[in-house]
Amino acid sequence: MNPFNENLLKLQELTKEMLALADEGDRDRIDDSCGILYGILRDTAYRLRGLAEEECRQHEQTGKWDDK
Repeated sequence: MNPFNENLLKLQELTKEMLALADEGDRDRIDDSCGILYGILRDTAYRLRGLAEEECRQHEQTGKWDDK
């Protein structure tokens, strides 16, 4: 697989970790300011995941995606 596609897959995995951390942090938080922080983390993860998915679709449509 080309490095530019591999990096997009790594980014998608990273967003899964970000979402898990946001859930864990939100569950364990002790004040509202922590809740805001984990909310921002969650929002950012969803935004990044969407952008990465769109980039993968564009690579597939333009023939830049490969599995080699």
